[in-house]
Amino acid sequence: MLSYRHAFHAGNFADVLKHSVLTLILDYMTRKEKGFSYIDSHAGAGMYQLSDNYAQKTGEYKQGIAKLINNTDIPEELSGYIALIQQINNINSSNVKTGSAQLNLYPGSPGIAKQILRRQDNAHLFDLHPTDFNLLTELCQRWKKTFVKQSDGYQGVLALVPPPSRRAVVLIDPPYELKEDYSKAVKTIIKAYQKFATGTYILWYPVVKRALVNNMEQGFINSAVKNVLQVELCLSADTDEYGMTGTGLFIVNPPWQLANQLEVILPYLKDKLGNQQTSFCLQQLINE
Repeated sequence: MLSYRHAFHAGNFADVLKHSVLTLILDYMTRKEKGFSYIDSHAGAGMYQLSDNYAQKTGEYKQGIAKLINNTDIPEELSGYIALIQQINNINSSNVKTGSAQLNLYPGSPGIAKQILRRQDNAHLFDLHPTDFNLLTELCQRWKKTFVKQSDGYQGVLALVPPPSRRAVVLIDPPYELKEDYSKAVKTIIKAYQKFATGTYILWYPVVKRALVNNMEQGFINSAVKNVLQVELCLSADTDEYGMTGTGLFIVNPPWQLANQLEVILPYLKDKLGNQQTSFCLQQLINE
């Protein structure tokens, strides 16, 4: 199935959580001079026009990144992510102070990585959707050491680890059009970990049915994978009705300070993006 288009959801609350964490992790990786690999299994188009019909049809970004872009009380832990979005949109401090900052573009995970990765780093981006693949290829034309493939991202991850540098951030971010994606994503990380246990792996998931998330948790617990941090931001309580109530990440081998950073980020996002029903969770699912 290739009907999913992330353009409908670009910049929503799930993207804010996912991409703020991704920004922190990539920034952390650049603290060492030695290069690293960024591997993205379901990269999407890489950059999204918020004025197009897709984004405007749902307006999800208006309840996500748009609620943050004019804020003057951004905590330091979120400042890198917000500054990156502002830079892409040519937003300056005077725009923010007057509340006049306007969003035209929102970067997907490849767009985030493109802003952060250095000459010594490389990126491997996968996407099967023909339209998104073409847009992604166009985005990456002048991005050196970047390899874009229209092929299965799960297999792509397994073929690329361990990288020659023995340093990598792997993002697995499937559309979950198929229920099999929940177990397949976890199994892919377990297999990759067996080959490359020191890499940092990020697995995004939607909270649609709690039982599916519980199965993912149990899959990690039953494996040999160590040091797994889990974070969730749920706008409303779990329900059996159709629709995403929350979002979460499993992070294998997170940077040592990431949990402390999320302890600041999560209450802030709850306050700015949530409501009385909104909750968040941060736990060390598996110890080191």
